[in-house]
Amino acid sequence: MAAKIRKGDRVQVLTGRDKGRRGEVIAVLPKENRALVQGVNVVKRHQKPQGLNQPGGIQEKEAPIHLSNIALIDPKTDKPTRVGFTALADGKKVRVARPSGEVLDR
Repeated sequence: MAAKIRKGDRVQVLTGRDKGRRGEVIAVLPKENRALVQGVNVVKRHQKPQGLNQPGGIQEKEAPIHLSNIALIDPKTDKPTRVGFTALADGKKVRVARPSGEVLDR
């Protein structure tokens, strides 16, 4: 099955602590149905010192968020949208925004 959300997409969080926040997808974890979104679902982790180069301390990083809790942003309306698929005249399969019909693939 083709991925509706891919690395580099702009998405908006639909539910949870970060509802309404927007960011770019850093990575997609398809086996876990999760994605890492820049600046969203940030957690603090305590890190032990790792030799001379890595000092210890509290570090902030993004935690994965479930794919059902994020939606792609339609470039035409700048609102969250559902994603569908369609075939172009040359036979290429592309993602489209459902309400506007805007092609989402570059």
